[in-house]
Amino acid sequence: MPMTSLISDSVKSLTFHRIRVMTIQIAPSILSADFCNLERDLKAISNADLVHVDVMDHHFVPNLTLGEPIVARICQVTDLPVDVHLMIEDPDRWAPEYARLGAASVSFHMGATHAPVRLARQLRDMGCKACFAVRPAEPVEPIFDILDEFDMILIMTVEPGFGGQKFLDNQMAKVRRLRDEITRRGLDTRIQVDGGVSPKTAHIVAEAGADVLVAGSAVYGAENPAEAIDSIRDKAEAAFKA
Repeated sequence: MPMTSLISDSVKSLTFHRIRVMTIQIAPSILSADFCNLERDLKAISNADLVHVDVMDHHFVPNLTLGEPIVARICQVTDLPVDVHLMIEDPDRWAPEYARLGAASVSFHMGATHAPVRLARQLRDMGCKACFAVRPAEPVEPIFDILDEFDMILIMTVEPGFGGQKFLDNQMAKVRRLRDEITRRGLDTRIQVDGGVSPKTAHIVAEAGADVLVAGSAVYGAENPAEAIDSIRDKAEAAFKA
């Protein structure tokens, strides 16, 4: 075979591999990890794309998890990008603090922020991805006009506050509308889905157009978390429709 053909085939192979890896991202949620063995459980998900960290303040949602000191330490001990989901009051005040700690992306909620565009721009200026979170009862259409201000939209498929809840498949219509709008406008905004994602539901959210899947109990409740991640990724990639 001619050398040029070999090089061409090699490039095609590398390109295909790059596209395959980058299409779907899996973000295990440490809300389902063992908080007494957190560094061990972070190492167990080394084949993931992100580590999803839920910060709850017992006010915006009825649960209390962890805050700045632990997130700072997570950023120090993992090689994975840290994806912080703020379920707190006053993200305008606190979101930049998590960016300073080393978070690669920070999500904040509709209704919790007073100035979403200003906050998104502040995060981006700090080198942190800005993400907007939408709860199940909230419509997605009000953020269409400011979509280009965000790197990712997080669609909750459970009520925020606790892990291990049942997947709400009625949220997929919202994901489809959002994907259609992103495609129509030629944006590269990602769609993240959080809640009830597992090997059994991964194909449903990916088919609807989500490309970042948060999975907690499906990963940390498995005998082998790394294999669970691979299974979710494979099923999602087979069904994903951009």
